[in-house]
Formats: sequence, structure tokens, C-alpha cells
Amino acid sequence: MTYCVAMRLSSGLVFVSDSRTNAGVDHISTFRKLHVFHQSDERVLVIQSAGNLATTQSIISLLHRRCVDDERENLLNVKSLYDAASLLGETVREVIARDSGANQGGNTDFSCNLLLGGQIKGEGLRLFHIYPQGNFIEATHDTPYFQIGESKYGKPIIDRVLNYDTALDQAMQCALISMDSTLRSNLSVGLPLDVMTYPTDSFSAAQQHRITETHPYFDMIRKGWGEGLLSIFGQLPPLKLDE
Repeated sequence: MTYCVAMRLSSGLVFVSDSRTNAGVDHISTFRKLHVFHQSDERVLVIQSAGNLATTQSIISLLHRRCVDDERENLLNVKSLYDAASLLGETVREVIARDSGANQGGNTDFSCNLLLGGQIKGEGLRLFHIYPQGNFIEATHDTPYFQIGESKYGKPIIDRVLNYDTALDQAMQCALISMDSTLRSNLSVGLPLDVMTYPTDSFSAAQQHRITETHPYFDMIRKGWGEGLLSIFGQLPPLKLDE
């Protein structure tokens, strides 16, 4: 299991992913689930992955390999984010069909979900959720974020705080608290975290960070959020259900 969240806001994009994979209680590993395709001053595309690790690794490897072939449509030469989402959906179908076909009669789940966000010069920010079938939906002003993986624990804080005009720094704080809620409630989601903010029209992938257990800011907001919740809970008026 994993947890990834991406937000498309008026001022930019926010991405947060955990890095834990689980193949049983005695086989826990760390793999990066946030991947960046960057062409300086022209495009930044970010992919987050959840689901079958072999499937997602094959998809990312194919996408990177095909980027060196200028004669073939790839993430570094498509004209729009919509075209990038279509290409990603096609690659998802290709890998799942190949691997599931070689496993006829087995019960392995080869499915995955992907988030694709970024900007290509000449158009605005866009964010897509690509499903295992290869189809996809796009974030809107009314629905400015997507989650994949173990999403239920981190959703309430986002729904209460986030809107399309939320500032990037506040959105990242919200995403980190959402991740903390998930870390506390599900052992199959774990540190370190890969996070990135992308300011509109920057065409820069510089604002990437890895957050570990010893990261001072993340530790501070985790403690502050928990203590704040306890404080507010303690201030609730006495229970009076008979009124």
C-alpha cells in the first residue's frame, strides 16, 4: 500500500508521496514513487504511482527509455498535458496486458493508479488521475486535488482546508498533515516522503525534498497538529444530549 496526494492550485502544484512497499509483514522495502520528467524552461511533468510495484516500475522505465527516441511520441515531445496523460494511459494498458497475459491462470493483481501533473510551455497547469484501464480524469477548480493508495485517513483535513486559491506553502502543510494522519493510522504507509512544489510558469523542478524521520520541520508540525487537536477537543462544551 502507499499514499500519494497531488494538488493543482492557482499558484502552482503540490506533490507528496510516501515510499513504503509491503509484500507481507516481514518484507517491507523503500521505493521512490514520485518521478520527474523535466526539460529546462519548457516542461515539468511529475508522475506519482500506487499499486503493483513491478507494473509501475516497468511503466516508468518504458517512459524514460522512450524519451531518448525523438522519432517516437514521448513525455518530452508531446504537445500538451492531455497528450501526456493519453500516452501514460496507453503505457499502463501495454504493461498490464503484457504482464497479465504472461501470468494466465494466476491471481496476481497487476493494476496501478497514477497521478500526472505539471506544465508544458504554452498551456497552464494540469493534473490527471490515470486509472488501471488507462482512462483518466482531470482536476478542476472545484476538485483541485487527487489521492491514490490509502487515501481515507488523509482526506478529511484536505476537504476542510484546501481550495483552489490556497497558497502553495499552506497547501504543502495541509498535504503533510494529511500524510501524517495516514502514517498514524496505516502501517503500510511509511517514511521517507518525497515532496515537491511547482510554482506556476517556473518550469523548474528544483523544489524537491526528501523528508525522513529526523526532519525537524515535519516533526514539529506533526507534534503541533496532534497537540492542537487535543487542546481543541479539551475545550468542547460538556456533553448534553438530553437538551
